[in-house]
Amino acid sequence: MSIREQFRATKKTDIKDENAAAKPLSSGDKTADKLQIQAIAEQIGELQGMLYAANDKKVLVVLQGMDTSGKDGTVNGVFGSINPEGIRVISYKAPSTLELQHDYLWRIHQQVPRKGEIVVFNRSHYEDVLITRVHDWIDAAECKRRYAHINDFERMLSETGTVVIKFFLHISKEEQRARLQERVDDPTKHWKFDIGDLEERKSWDDYQKVYSQAIQATDTDHAPWYLIPANSKTHRNLAIANIVLETMQDMKLAYPPAKKELIDLKVK
Repeated sequence: MSIREQFRATKKTDIKDENAAAKPLSSGDKTADKLQIQAIAEQIGELQGMLYAANDKKVLVVLQGMDTSGKDGTVNGVFGSINPEGIRVISYKAPSTLELQHDYLWRIHQQVPRKGEIVVFNRSHYEDVLITRVHDWIDAAECKRRYAHINDFERMLSETGTVVIKFFLHISKEEQRARLQERVDDPTKHWKFDIGDLEERKSWDDYQKVYSQAIQATDTDHAPWYLIPANSKTHRNLAIANIVLETMQDMKLAYPPAKKELIDLKVK
């Protein structure tokens, strides 16, 4: 079984706190696991060089999860060895006044990857079927319509050369409590703390429910969801790095063919 198969979502996916602490890939040696992550990250960086040089295919990585689930840490740990010319990280906040004047996918489509590029969405278009549903800003019928929109959107991206990989970073409620408290206790991390996170935390069970529903409704072979146990930051990065590597290896990336006019050319 490939690592992708091990973490792939299913139509029966049900998000439960007790699964957040699983570490099936861990060697039991944290230092060794971190070295493995670094080695894989370097391989991803090499493949990205081929992706950029060939200027043909594209990669979109979606990171979703509750507050403190480790989206920023994933960007640093998994994608830190990539040449900055070939990667963009887009962090989505509440939509602006201008963005609200358009359909909810308008701002998303502007940021999808160009040829030869990897784009990482730190939060994404899925916010529009998550927070909106938890707070009843949209009803069940509208949510179902949006699932269909998202499936059509991601199919279009796939059919036009974009490889889509979606990760749900799964932490438990107790782990989130500990991470939020750490931010409160450390003045150098106060900038990371938003008092609104405490209000959203009150809706924990509702978020787990709507995440499960969204993943079940939008997991497809062309835009698969992977459920990543994320209580362990090291194991989270190890799992995601392996899945990204497997996916990019399957893309059969290569540098462009040599130019005949350069064969035997001597630079004077």
